[in-house]
Amino acid sequence: MRLSLACLAKPILHGYFRSSCSWRVRIAFALKGVEYDQLPVNLIKDGGQQLTEEYKALNPMQQVPAVEIDGTTLSQSLAVIQYIDETRPGPRLLPADPKARAQVRMISDLIASGIQPLQNLYVIQKIGAEKMQWSQHFIDRGFQALEPILKQTAGKCCVGDEISMADICLVPQVYNAERFKVDVGKYPTIKRLNEALLEIEAFQVSHPSRQPDTPDDLRA
Repeated sequence: MRLSLACLAKPILHGYFRSSCSWRVRIAFALKGVEYDQLPVNLIKDGGQQLTEEYKALNPMQQVPAVEIDGTTLSQSLAVIQYIDETRPGPRLLPADPKARAQVRMISDLIASGIQPLQNLYVIQKIGAEKMQWSQHFIDRGFQALEPILKQTAGKCCVGDEISMADICLVPQVYNAERFKVDVGKYPTIKRLNEALLEIEAFQVSHPSRQPDTPDDLRA
């Protein structure tokens, strides 16, 4: 079967070093061993490079990430991760077992829909001076729901002992929690899982402190 040139080209990730959604995609690529190029989109510089007409053509929501892959452009990090999982060899990011797969999706959606959007840059810019208290409140609210779920599903990872999309979502969200001074120690299962996952190379190389667009003062 002949592969098209589009399928042979490296994927291109349009993202921002500190965007948790961009980080999720970087983790997925790293876990799958997929080489890709990055084109940074600075969410602050020039009033927000995501707001340009050029970028809007890639992602009509004017958010990151946008991923050019296999001749198409995808947005929404969970859709991108699932596409990568379905089209690239390597470790599964969603389990084969239907119950475990549903648990992975439940945890991923809880984070990606129920927690992270409330600290989205666009949202907290609208909140203004109360952004710290706002973010802390909604992260705590989400973690209070997530902690008992993970107590039931977790082994070494969020669901059992294999890394999944749930883990890909968890680590960037804990990073956000720490940025907003949330006491993660109140959530021992979340804290344990995050610390273990950060020891894994795929989570390290994709970390916001190690990206092409990371400012020098934030580099590790």
